[in-house]
Amino acid sequence: MQGFLNKKTIMKIWKPKYQGEGKGARVRRIIGSHALNKKEMDPFLMLDHFNVKLPAGFPDHPHRGFETVTYMISGKIHHEDFRGHKGTIGPGDIQWMTAGKGIVHAEIPASKTEASIGFQLWINLKKEDKMKEPAYQEYLKDDIPFVDKWKNEGVRARVIAGEAFDVKGPIYTRTPAEFIDFELDKDSVYQHTIPEKWNFLVYCFKGSFEISQEDGETKKIDSGTSAFMEVSDDDEILEIKGLEEGSRFMLIAGLPLKEPIASYGPFVMNTDDEISDTISDYQDSDNGFEGADTWESEIKDLMNQ
Repeated sequence: MQGFLNKKTIMKIWKPKYQGEGKGARVRRIIGSHALNKKEMDPFLMLDHFNVKLPAGFPDHPHRGFETVTYMISGKIHHEDFRGHKGTIGPGDIQWMTAGKGIVHAEIPASKTEASIGFQLWINLKKEDKMKEPAYQEYLKDDIPFVDKWKNEGVRARVIAGEAFDVKGPIYTRTPAEFIDFELDKDSVYQHTIPEKWNFLVYCFKGSFEISQEDGETKKIDSGTSAFMEVSDDDEILEIKGLEEGSRFMLIAGLPLKEPIASYGPFVMNTDDEISDTISDYQDSDNGFEGADTWESEIKDLMNQ
């Protein structure tokens, strides 16, 4: 059936620039910059490719109104929040956090010598979900489906959210979305169906790929490069070919919410009044932020050692 679908058309190819984030950290900002803003990539607010080690990190900070997704490629990240939830995620692990009405947390790399490398994605929530109680979906590498029975064809996938090769990821997505880590060998070709009206991009973080266009042309994306696709009123396919052995890309796709966005730093709501209320709640330690005024993470001290 996929062969009868049109191929996706690339709207933009670009190499995200590095910028400062947290305390002393630098990230490639794929979504949430001038190159591709959160309105263009609705329902996604931000996507960072981070590479960080101590003494840099992301010390105590709040969130409200959306979800944060942290996926590790190598190294480890410690995390801790003001409700007592804490732990460490390593290579291949995923933390899918629903901030909801309020979370204050810290994310700190585990080493001064080994870089913590991975992705953080921010996903917007519908108005009725923004003030839900915070929740976590956390899976270790071995608990995330890894498609390897097609290894002779040179295509592998770690399916976190969404579906590939009839294998579904374990994440429940309040906002319909796909988040999949693909690996292709040289000359291997993969086709992935993107639902109608979904926003969609791929980000190459190892090796290089070639994406086929409906007009018969191909476009190359190499490591550190992203390709943003045209939205269609019909299902279409991504046809992508590996140009080097073990080339890897993240596939990010989602159904736009088409709701107003009002944001202030780590708070994302629908109106400016809701942002004002959120700032007041945080400053007053109220309505989801109870105890925020007296809490300090223990892991932030790792940045001073």
